[in-house]
Amino acid sequence: MGSMRIAETEEFDKVFDLIIKSFPSDEYRTYSEQKSLLKEPEYKIYVLCDEECDSFKAFISIWQFESFAYIEHFAVNPSYRNCGLGSVILAEIKKMLPVMLCLEVEPPTTELARRRIEFYKRNGFYYTGYSYVQPPYSKNKKPVELFVMISEGEISEERFRKIKEEIFAKVYKM
Repeated sequence: MGSMRIAETEEFDKVFDLIIKSFPSDEYRTYSEQKSLLKEPEYKIYVLCDEECDSFKAFISIWQFESFAYIEHFAVNPSYRNCGLGSVILAEIKKMLPVMLCLEVEPPTTELARRRIEFYKRNGFYYTGYSYVQPPYSKNKKPVELFVMISEGEISEERFRKIKEEIFAKVYKM
């Protein structure tokens, strides 16, 4: 499989290319806004390279906070999908970060969204049922309703509120 490592700044273009291929445009920032996150001390992009390292098998971007880590983007290169790589990466990240992991998923209204939620459930994440509207990432982008999944069991509404407040303050700058 190779090993996960923190991406080098000069590798950002390859990461952003995979973001564009993997996410609807309302779910990521512009190139310059996304790249500027590399200056944020809590923000890291972990990558998994192919043997020659000319392309990434996958990447996962994470905000590491004191009591939890927020997975902002996670994508496997289309040519490496459906072979268990995503599950291996999530297991590796859980070992690397000994805090609760938190991520967002679209509402389970489409087949793809339901499959994504099931994937995370199979990998030890809990569908909380708590949702919020992600503010627009950039000018001319739309807000997106998202549900929160966590790597632990149920959480209280109070704990969810604190997680949401930290994500909105640090990630969405609200």
